[in-house]
Amino acid sequence: MEAGRDLGARTAHPVADLPQVLNGAPAAVLVIDLERQQVVYANEAAIELTGHRVRLPVAIDGWSDAAGLTDLGGRRMSETRSPLSLVASGVPVAGEPVAVTDAARRGGRVTAAQRDASEGRLLWVTGFSLSQAPAGMVPSGFGDGTDARALVVFLQLSGTEHGDRRRLEMLRDRAVIATDMSFTITVARDGENPLIWVNPSFCKLTGYSYDEIVGRDCRFLQGPNTDRAAVQRIHEALQRRRPITELLLNYRRDRTAFWNQVSISPVFDGQGDLINFVGVQTDVTERVIVEQERRYALAEAEEARSQLRLLAEATTQMTGALGVTDACERLARSLVPELADVCAVDLLDRPGTGVPLRIAVAARELADEARMQELGRLRSNRPSSGSDTGSVLVGDRPVLVPELPEHGDDRYPEDPAAAAVYDTLRMRSVMVVPVRARGRVLGALTLVTQHPYGRRYGSRDLHLATDIAGRAGLTVDNARLYEVEHAAAVTLQRSLLPAVLEVEGLQVAARYLVGVDGNQVGGDWYDVLKLPDGSVGLAVGDVVGHDLQAAAAMGQLRGVVRSYAWDGGLPGSVLDRCDQLVQGLEMAAMATAVYARIEPIEGSDDRLLRYANAGHPAPLLLGPDGTLRRLDEHTSPMIGAVRSFGRAADPGRTEAVLRCPPGSILLLYTDGLTDIAGEDADERTELLERTLAAMEPRSEPEAVVDQLLAACSPHRLRDDVALLAVRIDDRLVTAER
Repeated sequence: MEAGRDLGARTAHPVADLPQVLNGAPAAVLVIDLERQQVVYANEAAIELTGHRVRLPVAIDGWSDAAGLTDLGGRRMSETRSPLSLVASGVPVAGEPVAVTDAARRGGRVTAAQRDASEGRLLWVTGFSLSQAPAGMVPSGFGDGTDARALVVFLQLSGTEHGDRRRLEMLRDRAVIATDMSFTITVARDGENPLIWVNPSFCKLTGYSYDEIVGRDCRFLQGPNTDRAAVQRIHEALQRRRPITELLLNYRRDRTAFWNQVSISPVFDGQGDLINFVGVQTDVTERVIVEQERRYALAEAEEARSQLRLLAEATTQMTGALGVTDACERLARSLVPELADVCAVDLLDRPGTGVPLRIAVAARELADEARMQELGRLRSNRPSSGSDTGSVLVGDRPVLVPELPEHGDDRYPEDPAAAAVYDTLRMRSVMVVPVRARGRVLGALTLVTQHPYGRRYGSRDLHLATDIAGRAGLTVDNARLYEVEHAAAVTLQRSLLPAVLEVEGLQVAARYLVGVDGNQVGGDWYDVLKLPDGSVGLAVGDVVGHDLQAAAAMGQLRGVVRSYAWDGGLPGSVLDRCDQLVQGLEMAAMATAVYARIEPIEGSDDRLLRYANAGHPAPLLLGPDGTLRRLDEHTSPMIGAVRSFGRAADPGRTEAVLRCPPGSILLLYTDGLTDIAGEDADERTELLERTLAAMEPRSEPEAVVDQLLAACSPHRLRDDVALLAVRIDDRLVTAER
């Protein structure tokens, strides 16, 4: 480096940051020109000691004063026989403590008070003259003694107290540790960097002798698993004369591998010309192994968390299913693409035996779903058919094929059609696990990975798939039990609903829709009956509940209403007697109902309408002039809601009475049309009323119910709906006539 250049400018050149050693303390490195008694090189840590206040080359004492070096008594190094002076005179220093104080940097003698107030950092100095090294260890490239140099290393030590015996023992221990640092020096040549000197620690680290090392490039430590990208980065840094630190997998003389943290720094002379590279090597094998084990443990923990999330997601999806098919479709969708690229669920039409049916398929690509369905049809997969799915369906253990044949002809040599479909699916790995519940095999779950997405399945994947299939089995079995009960309830419910009778003087239309949500069925009903006195009874009701018990209670309640209506009771008394009987016999928890009587009026075509309402949605009456009226008078509590209602101490329910001209349309309905989850019931009721009011006053009842359902049915019918429309004709022939 040319004289007069600011030492701070050295940071613009490739000056190394040596690796962290001795619990992370930085090492400061100097190179001394022995002939001139000058410091000609200082690395970044050494530059920091001087506070960037000197220029290189600089006299030894000048560098010491700029760095604030003192002995343990507080005297400046320039006033004593300093370690740097000893090294410069050819005396090796194996380890000597010095102090760094701010007061010394400012110049002048350091007083005791200044020393106590200063930082008091301790440095351990090790140095030796390279030109006077033992025989066989003189580094070529450093001249014949007329241009000799010395290497000095400063290691920072903690502690601020000086003089106690325990501190001196600690310094000696640190010095012993410092000797384990591995140093190398290479000569800078175009295209290669042969070693010209190594310290004994490098020989101990690598297992090679000094004679086997000197003259060779450090590449001889590389092996088959050395990262070539890291080697290339080192090569590029050397070409650019820049410092670099890399982690390499190197090999000792006995070919045992070790992880080597290599730090290489360029060395420039006083004119700024590159002359050498200094390397520091540290065996960090234990640290790397610990880090690898930590990463492996973290990866395993993350994989376990991912599997738990997938298991929870699949379980949640199946729990919300409405039936067997829905459960299988939800299961397949939840496993793609997290666990499989293609997923298929096959169920036996009879548990334990029967024909397998491919219930659900999901895939990353929509076209593969049709291909998987086609493959299932071609292979049939019957139990004991010899296929993977067939063997699982007869109760064999799960099947895991980590690597499938690339071509369909190898997979299905006897089935060209299946082989062709197999080729389009690009299968790589497959698992087939049984779907079991209560000791029976219900079906099989097939999971496939594809080229180029998928990985090879392993035993851990098989365990996860088996767990998921077990949960799916319970869901499917419960769904099947539900469907059996649901079918029975629907059959019972429909068998209890009456056929719509032809009633003279009236036109009647009725609809009953079964909801698709809920655990089973509802307890809705309607009824139309001719009474002995010539009147016509109309009833619509809803038993609270959605199960087989509610359907049975509905049938009982309908029979009770018919019985009391046949006796000619007024609507209020009919509902009261039903209430008493329901509570006395505990036929149902609660129910809503409307009962109405349409009676002839002597000498008039008008009709008299009497009705009573027990907590049910109000009927609607559309007059022949288009006027819509909500029949919400004389409402009363639900049946079964009030224990004392309708008894001797209570007046009981009353009924409303109104006159209906011919052409009037009476509409009775249940709350399946208006009470929709997530929607406002009042708005739904207004929609129903607007739809009815917009119809032609003399519309046929069949047209009325169809238009109402088309306009007012929810997108997803969750509850049952009963709808009854009655139109009064112009003439009614009564029993008296």
